[in-house]
Formats: sequence, C-alpha cells, structure tokens
Amino acid sequence: MSTTIKQLRAFVAVAKTRSLAEASAQLHVSQPAISIAIRSLEESLGGALFSRDARQLVLTPEGVAFVERAQQLLYNWDNTLDAVQQRFRLQQGQLSIAAIPAFALNQLPELLQEFHRRHPSINIVLEDIVMERVVNAVQEGRAELGISFRPDDLGNLSFTPIGDDRFVAVLPPGHLLQRRKVLRWQDLVGEPFIAMNRGSAVRRWTDTAFAQSQQQGAQPRLLCEANQLSTIGRLVQTGLGVSAVPSLCERQMQSYGLTCKPLSEPVIAHPVGILAREAGALSTPAQAFLYLALDTGL
Repeated sequence: MSTTIKQLRAFVAVAKTRSLAEASAQLHVSQPAISIAIRSLEESLGGALFSRDARQLVLTPEGVAFVERAQQLLYNWDNTLDAVQQRFRLQQGQLSIAAIPAFALNQLPELLQEFHRRHPSINIVLEDIVMERVVNAVQEGRAELGISFRPDDLGNLSFTPIGDDRFVAVLPPGHLLQRRKVLRWQDLVGEPFIAMNRGSAVRRWTDTAFAQSQQQGAQPRLLCEANQLSTIGRLVQTGLGVSAVPSLCERQMQSYGLTCKPLSEPVIAHPVGILAREAGALSTPAQAFLYLALDTGL
C-alpha cells in the first residue's frame, strides 16, 4: 500500500495538535476520515505512530522520528506544486530562443519587449546565429524555439509560418538605380556585388535568382563576400558595391542610410516562422511567445 499526501497531512496535523477534532477542523475533513488516513498510513509503514492508551494522542518513538521527515516531504511537495503552478501562470520559467540575425536585429527586440511587458518574471535566453545553427539548436534542445526561414529539410521539427520575406536590393547613397521603384535582378548584373558567404542559404538564393535572370550569359560582378548581413550593409554604405538581402533587414539597412528596392524577375520569397520539436508539448512561456508572434506577424 502506497503512502499518500493526504495521509501525511493528516498525520502531521494530528502530531501538531494532538487532537483529531482540531486536525479535522484544520484540514476541513471529518474526524473519521482523519482516523482512516492515519490508520492506512500506519499499515503502510508497518507500525503505530500514535499511542492511543491515554486520553491525548501521543507520538510513539517511531512517530517522533517520522514527523520531521513527513513535514519536509510536505514542504517539498508544496514548493514543487507552487513552482509548477507559477510556470503555468507565467510567473516563473524560462524562454530559450535561437533566431537568425536578420530577425534578431530587426523584428525580435520589439517582440521580446512586448513579451517581457506581459510576462516580466520569465527569463529569456537568446542566441542569434545563422539559419543552419538555429535548426541544430532546436533539434538538440539547446533552444525550445527557433526563428528562421523555412529549412529545406525539417527533419523532426515543426514549422509555424508567421510571414513571408522577399529579397530587396540594397544601394549606396546617390546610386543611379535609386530612381526606380522596382528593380530586376538583371539590373544588378554589371554592378560590383557584395554577397553572403558560400554555403549560406542567402547566398544560395541570390545565386539562383541571378541564374534565372541571366540574359546572354551575363554574370554578376562578385566583388566581396561576407559572413554577416550587417557587414554587407556597412560595405555597401562605403560605396564599395550593391547587394541583395532579405527584407527582414530593410530597417537595419535604412539605418545605415542605404536605399532598399523590391526585386523582381524573379521574385525571391521565403516563409519565415517558428521552429519547434514535434515531439513533446511546448512549455507555457514558449506557447505564449508563439501566440504573440502569430498575432504580430512580420
């Protein structure tokens, strides 16, 4: 027979009050229920915890030895329940996110500001890392949520879209192409082009766009490669060349004094969303952030 929390509470209440009546009033249960709980506990432990010869209930030596441990068990149980309840009420807990830098620098700060305003007791852990590492962080459990373009292979992850991103051309101040409302990828051919490093998703998409837009075999004049979109922005800012980046970065590029123009022929667009592991439910903080991101969108 297993011991229950109700039995422990009954035992501790009677041990403190030395009275079934007082323990009954304290726990808001009947005296027979208290008696049954203590009798069941004694049967489970294998001996008497109270001496019933006297008019007042007296702890046996075994009861004296057990009461302190029973109090500690109840204390730990109550604290554990309280901690879990606080997590469900978003009064405690942690939110771990891995996000691509384009989102982490531009859209995420305002999202986290609103999340913190709503849930100030939740600790936030953030990694701003490239797309491939975002996927790995969620797969390996280092981050509960990832914010990224949709990867080609989801594996064991789920993807919840929050918006679509399309590429924009990034031009230095005073560039002639600023006069046009929309640019074609072909318009960037012949311009000194600053690209993301080979192997990145952004580089793969820009290479594909140029390949689809080629006329008479024209190739972009690749001037420089960089590992960070922020570095690309700074290089364009100096007038070194032009580039093409996800529109997630538009606000950041404009802060450098650069002009961003939509790119067409072809339009390169990719969904941006939340990555999570398919197995197991999200924590309450992660669910709250996901709902906020869906409500806010891009």
